[in-house]
Amino acid sequence: MLDPVVCGASLLCNCDCVEGARRLLADGSVDLIVTDPPYGIGGDRLDRHYNRDESHVVEGYVEVPADAYGAFSRAWVSEAARVLRPGGALFVISGYTHLYEILGALREASLVEVNHIVWKYPFGVYTQRKFVSSHYHVLYWTKAGGNRTFNLESRYGLGERNGDGGSLNYLDREDVWTIGREYKPGRAKNRNELPHALLAKIVQYASNEGDLVCDLFLGGGSTARAAIGLNRRFVGFELSPAIFAARLPELSRLEPGELLPTLRVPVIAPVLNQGRHWTAEGEVALHDAYSRLRAQGLGKGEAVERLAAEFGRGRFGILKRLARRE
Repeated sequence: MLDPVVCGASLLCNCDCVEGARRLLADGSVDLIVTDPPYGIGGDRLDRHYNRDESHVVEGYVEVPADAYGAFSRAWVSEAARVLRPGGALFVISGYTHLYEILGALREASLVEVNHIVWKYPFGVYTQRKFVSSHYHVLYWTKAGGNRTFNLESRYGLGERNGDGGSLNYLDREDVWTIGREYKPGRAKNRNELPHALLAKIVQYASNEGDLVCDLFLGGGSTARAAIGLNRRFVGFELSPAIFAARLPELSRLEPGELLPTLRVPVIAPVLNQGRHWTAEGEVALHDAYSRLRAQGLGKGEAVERLAAEFGRGRFGILKRLARRE
């Protein structure tokens, strides 16, 4: 295995991720893993099927044979589970072809499912004899036994509303994400680079500045750019010498925290009455207001968000009080 390249507080290694993690990462040392494993569907030859111009694609993509995908998944997921701290999170971006094997590996590793997110992107591959495929799966799992980081208001405050009065925070946290792919005409690229908006969203919600973020399949370095740019420490592994060599110069120049000034600043209002005792009159007023909002056609989630702002309470406190009369 080649020695890792040290970039400030981050490590980049041209090696197999299982071997590299065993050498470089101690048990329970990683706060967040975000990774996009190989397709397992002949990803090194996709241009033959989709008529894609791949003249600017960096060669050297290492594919996994379909008949070996189950064992491959179990190996890297088991290592991911070892290096995650208790409460640490794992986000896996996957197509549907080998979703069964990845989910099986996650369950075998005794990780715990948090969300099954669908990433919807515009302009899927055009087809005539079947429905157009225009989504990926984002599997959000965690390691039991510790506190899970979830920064509820990292992007939108609970009280922020859009032009229709809907909660921006609630909409941002729904489990279907519509995020466009990034196109790089005339520039070097990997076969499947994830958009910055997708990765930044994951990093903001599921980690804190200074945390250690890991990508087991570094590829074009999209996760590294998001993590380092948002002032997280980073470690990444890439098996292909050609891809690693092509990406290393750019990744080694990344400045920790350089993306922080570009982030939207959420408007976070203080929860005025959090922890205060509910009066009987307050509970009656809450239930009356909830009934009124539901009669207006609001869903339960949006009604609770509005009530939290109106009554100066946390949404879980609102839900708890509403449940007492249901």
